[in-house]
Amino acid sequence: MYLSALFLVCLAAAASYAPQQVLPPSRDPWYKAPADWELSKPGSVLRIRTAPGNLTTEVVANATAAYHILYRTTDSHYHPSWAVTTLFVPKTKFVSPSGRQALLSYQFAYDSANVDSSPSFGLYYALAQDVPSLGIESDTKLLGTLLGNGWYVNTPDYEGPRAAFGAKVLSGYATLDAQRAVLSLARQTLSITPENINLALWGYSGGSYATGAAAELQVQYAPELSIAGAAIGGVVANFSADFDYFNGSAIAGDLVSVILGLMAEYPAAREYVESKLLPTTASEFLGTYNRTLGQATAYFSFKDIYKYFVNGRQDLFSSPILQKIYARDTVLGTHGIPHIPMYVYKAIGDTYCPVKETDVLVKKWCASKADILYRRNTVGGHVAEINNGKPGALEWLWGIFNESFRPQMECSIQNYTVNISSVAANQAG
Repeated sequence: MYLSALFLVCLAAAASYAPQQVLPPSRDPWYKAPADWELSKPGSVLRIRTAPGNLTTEVVANATAAYHILYRTTDSHYHPSWAVTTLFVPKTKFVSPSGRQALLSYQFAYDSANVDSSPSFGLYYALAQDVPSLGIESDTKLLGTLLGNGWYVNTPDYEGPRAAFGAKVLSGYATLDAQRAVLSLARQTLSITPENINLALWGYSGGSYATGAAAELQVQYAPELSIAGAAIGGVVANFSADFDYFNGSAIAGDLVSVILGLMAEYPAAREYVESKLLPTTASEFLGTYNRTLGQATAYFSFKDIYKYFVNGRQDLFSSPILQKIYARDTVLGTHGIPHIPMYVYKAIGDTYCPVKETDVLVKKWCASKADILYRRNTVGGHVAEINNGKPGALEWLWGIFNESFRPQMECSIQNYTVNISSVAANQAG
């Protein structure tokens, strides 16, 4: 959710970087679940392949192999669904003092209602682009850094086969089931046992949403998973409460994509929203199902999205149908308390997802005795915190993997000041 008008053109044009032999999910038969897949258990591996094209030879550094894994998961209605994750194997494996190897599940912020923006394909193009104007390196370079640490890295397409951006429950389940799938393959694919793996989660912005949902839902949905910790930054604590901040901004397209993502997951929402779109602009709005992240962001940048509706903003906030969905599926803190250590970081000056919402979430978790280190940066905004918050998150994750971290069994809230982003980034969001 950290896009800005300064690099929209870069993302919109990035599709040209995709190798021709790599098909997008919408056209690749591999992205279809096999017969009788619904009968399998959540987390079951349904299909696996070596990631096609040049992913480990030219795109992502420090990896000896990458696998696409199609696995069974659960949707927002508790019905069987499926998703895909990409597993990277590092060239040199880190081993902790107790003999455990490191597995990090990184949830990208791919913020799109278009399945072709899913990371398993986006890593070949959109996620492989630097943003020099903001001093931000590509997500593939971040992967290279993580792999250079000797960590295995898992990157789920947590929005599922319908790209249900904004659907918290589905995103949390898909993130947890990605871990189940990878761990079930550990013996045969990675030549290590699950018991000898330290597992941690990390996500920023839209990725914080899936990661936070997974942390909430783990106890009830996947209690057998041993997750050593989770880091979430640029936290999106309440999507629907942020609509007014998205609207008319550089990331107004995110508002469109959230609505479309919920429509994809909830037929009642689809029927209602389609009935409220102006006939003259409905095709423009709904056409975002066919726009990638970069295309949607560029198209709607600084537009008033409420003007696409018959009664404007009211149509998105007065509907009992949407209100029920928002309350259930767009707010963190409503499906349990994380039972794993959490590292939460946020820029106080974040104008897209205000810090006050994260403060409320952390306070709620802390009231139930969660183990949380919450750090609030006094400088920068949503975009700047990508760089500013990264060293702290990496240091905390290193503590998880080298086993120097000691659970504090309490909440700690700190203000800090780290300013290593470019000037442009510090002014963005």
